[in-house]
Amino acid sequence: MIDKSVEFYKKGDYMIRRDKYLNQLIASKDNGFPKVITGIRRCGKSFLLKDIYREYLLGEGIKENSILVLELDDDRNIAYRDPIDLGSFVRDFCAGKDHCYVFLDEIQEVYTLINPNLTGGKHVLAKSSDTEVITFVDVVLGLSREKNIDLYVTGSNSKMLSTDIITEFRDKATNIELSPLSFEEFYGYVGGSAHEVIYDYMQFGGMPLAVLKNDDDKKKYLKDLFETTYFKDIIEHNNLKKSESLDELCNIISSSTGELLNAEKISNTYKSVKKESIDKQTVDKYLGFFKDAFILKEARRYDLKGRAEIGALRKYYFVDTGLRNARLDFAFPDEGQMLENIVFNELCYKGYSVSVGNFDTIEKDKRGKSIRKTYEVDFYATKGLRHYYIQVCADISSAETRAREKRPYLLLKDEITKIIVINKPIKESLDENGFTIIGITDFLLRFI
Repeated sequence: MIDKSVEFYKKGDYMIRRDKYLNQLIASKDNGFPKVITGIRRCGKSFLLKDIYREYLLGEGIKENSILVLELDDDRNIAYRDPIDLGSFVRDFCAGKDHCYVFLDEIQEVYTLINPNLTGGKHVLAKSSDTEVITFVDVVLGLSREKNIDLYVTGSNSKMLSTDIITEFRDKATNIELSPLSFEEFYGYVGGSAHEVIYDYMQFGGMPLAVLKNDDDKKKYLKDLFETTYFKDIIEHNNLKKSESLDELCNIISSSTGELLNAEKISNTYKSVKKESIDKQTVDKYLGFFKDAFILKEARRYDLKGRAEIGALRKYYFVDTGLRNARLDFAFPDEGQMLENIVFNELCYKGYSVSVGNFDTIEKDKRGKSIRKTYEVDFYATKGLRHYYIQVCADISSAETRAREKRPYLLLKDEITKIIVINKPIKESLDENGFTIIGITDFLLRFI
C-alpha cells in the first residue's frame, strides 16, 4: 500500500485522491499479465494510468525512457492502429532495455486485420464475417509475453465492454474495474460539512468531470453522457436500430431504483407508459446491455434463513446517482432511493458482496389465522469475517417508520450485526435492542 498523497483530477494545485485503484495497479505490477482497466465511460481510466500511475513509477526511480505512453486516439499515432505495426513499434521501443512499462490508451482504436498469411502478406481490413483475424487482443496478449514489458491497457466505447473483456482475455489478464468517485473520494476533495456535502453527492453523483462543473453544467453534462455516449455505444455494440425502447427502459429503472424488479414487471410498466408491448426476453437483453456498459449493477435476493439465493427478482442500482437523476431530469428526487443507491455503491467499492435480504415467517392475522409473511432487509453485506444486515432510511423519527425498519431485525435471532443507516448527522449508537443506529456520512466515511 502507498503512504504518500496520490491525487486525481486537478482543481488549481489540488487533485482528487484515488488511492484504491493506484494500489491495485501497484499490486499487479510486473505480475506477467496485461492490466486491462475497464469501467463506465468518463470515470477517469486514462487519467489514472497516464498521470497517477506514471507519476508513481517515476517516483519509484523508473526512467522516463522506460515508460511508453501511446494514445491511440491521437491522430499522430494513427499508424499504430494497425495491430501488426503496433506490436512492432512497441517491441522496437523496448528492445535492449531491461524493463519497460507500456501504456496503450484507447486500445479499441486498433482495427482488425485478416491474417496476413492468408493475404500474401498484405494488411487487409477484416469484415465482421471473417474468422482468421488479428485483433487488439492478439497484440495485448503477445506483448504481455515479452519478458521486459509490463503492459497496461485502457479502452472506451462498444469494443471494450465488460463481458467482452472477460470473454476475450479470460484468465490471461488482470482486470481493474474503475468506478466514479465514491463518497469518500468526493468528500476528500470537496471538504466542509459532510452532511451538507452528501446532498450534492446524492443529486449529482461522482463522475469526475461533473464534479468540476457548476450545477447547471453538471446537469447538461450528465444528460449528454447518455445521449451522446452511453446509448450510442450500446446501440453500436449490439447492432440496435433505434434507442427509443432503450431510453424508456432506462427511465423506468431510474424511477424504480431500489425496487424488486424482473423482466415481466418492467415489461408491464413499459406497456402502461408507452401503450405498446415489449417482450420479457427483450427486457432481459436490454438489462444485460446496461450492465455490460457498467451503467447498472444488480443485487440478488438472498434467503437470510435458508442461506441461499432465491427467485428471479432483482434490485438495480446505477453506478452513479447523478446519472440516475439525469434520466429523471433531476425532478423531485427520492431521498430514500438515492441513499440506498449510495450505500450499495459504497459497499461494492469497499469490496463487500451485497445481496437483498429476504425471509419468511408464520404470523397470526387479526382473526388469529396463521399466514405466511415475507420480510426484507435492504442489504446483506459480507466481506471476510464481516457480516452486516443494513436498513437504509431517510428518517426514523416517526414511531411507525421506526417500527417498520426494526421489525425484520426483531424476527432475526442470529448474531449478525444489525444496522439502520439514516440521513442525519449522528454518530454510531446502539438502541435498546442492540441495533446500530448511524448517520449516513459516519457510515460511509468510517464504519465500512
